[in-house]
Amino acid sequence: MTALPQSSPRPLDTATPALELRDVMAGYDRVAVLRGVSLVVPASKVVALLGPNGAGKTTTLRVASGRLRVSSGAVEVDGQDVSKKSPDQLARAGVCSVPEGRGVFPSLTVTENLRMWTYRGGVRRSDVEEAAFTRFPRLAERRKQLAGTLSGGEQQMLAMSRALSTNPKLLLLDEISMGLAPIIVSQLYELVGQIAAEGFAILVVEQFAQTALGVADWAAVMTQGRIEMQGTPEEVGGAVADIYLRNQQG
Repeated sequence: MTALPQSSPRPLDTATPALELRDVMAGYDRVAVLRGVSLVVPASKVVALLGPNGAGKTTTLRVASGRLRVSSGAVEVDGQDVSKKSPDQLARAGVCSVPEGRGVFPSLTVTENLRMWTYRGGVRRSDVEEAAFTRFPRLAERRKQLAGTLSGGEQQMLAMSRALSTNPKLLLLDEISMGLAPIIVSQLYELVGQIAAEGFAILVVEQFAQTALGVADWAAVMTQGRIEMQGTPEEVGGAVADIYLRNQQG
């Protein structure tokens, strides 16, 4: 088996991170899932969190979004400790999630889905629609169509556009490739790359490494609730197959 490269501790970025997890422990009831997870998402960068099923990736996103409290350790957003903040408070602080399963309202049109984000105030309907239809021209063509009748890829675009409507500091993407054809996944990740180029900080969770590594500035591989290694996409891409194999054999 090929020797794994030394895991780098964190991205080389001196600015205040959009997100930092420090030695986080978390789980459900008395079942520990995360076992000392430390991870940094620099401002305006894309970090890919990779790993097999059951590694703890989605639990990490739940912690980052406030949907799951840590049992120990710290969660910081933009330099502020948010370990005890609610999901609503974190959303107002600029953390926005696109969960696995997309989470659109199927009985509402594309435009009505976008409008839902304007009801809490501070965001104009015209601005939300303009931003969504500029980033995702296909949604402009489907603006009067019920979200439930869109293709899987189009629903994912709608979910992402709704998340971006609040101009978040941190975007959390959970398995956006789930259930989609490879060509659609490729198109979605091209869009992720374009969104990243606008300056958004993004933490993207993926089981399938290569698509996410193609847009990432930094990557981490998680197994059994721990970060196995971190590094550049090139470093991680060269080791991820061995890490997955070791996990299966262990």
